[in-house]
Amino acid sequence: MEQVVLVDKQDTAIGVMEKMEAHQKALLHRAFSVFVFTDDGKLILQQRAMDKYHSPGLWTNTCCSHPRPGEDLSQAAARRLKEEMGFETILYKAFDFIYEASFDNGLTEHEFDHVFIGYYNGAVVPDPLEVASVDFRSMDTISEQLLTAPDDFTAWFHIAFPQIRSWWERHHAKQS
Repeated sequence: MEQVVLVDKQDTAIGVMEKMEAHQKALLHRAFSVFVFTDDGKLILQQRAMDKYHSPGLWTNTCCSHPRPGEDLSQAAARRLKEEMGFETILYKAFDFIYEASFDNGLTEHEFDHVFIGYYNGAVVPDPLEVASVDFRSMDTISEQLLTAPDDFTAWFHIAFPQIRSWWERHHAKQS
């Protein structure tokens, strides 16, 4: 039984609950999202597997999940990146945000989402139980697709991407 860490709006742990129950009750819980870029500035996206419990077949960031109770966030993000996408890289904490999104199946994501950034240029070998497909897209392409085909992307990606793009542009400008 997979558990999530329930938190308050300051990310202070206030309890633990079975993952599906937390999603049914729309309780705020700790999560993370990983965004990995290639050297040429493309973001590695995953298309969620078709049998995921919500948002199946939608495009999203490189990987995301929940830390286990007592698990360090950065270690959880690295673990899940390896499990879902089949590679390892150094991850850096960029920012966090809270969001809430309800789905047609009665579940709600209400997450305190910690965002990690990484860089990687090697082979991506995703777990087919988690990931239907992988793509490498530029910031401009993603921005355009979010406008022209918004239903192709997860709810949290719509919220996180503008912040990621802003972070990327600030970081890229420093290196130019």
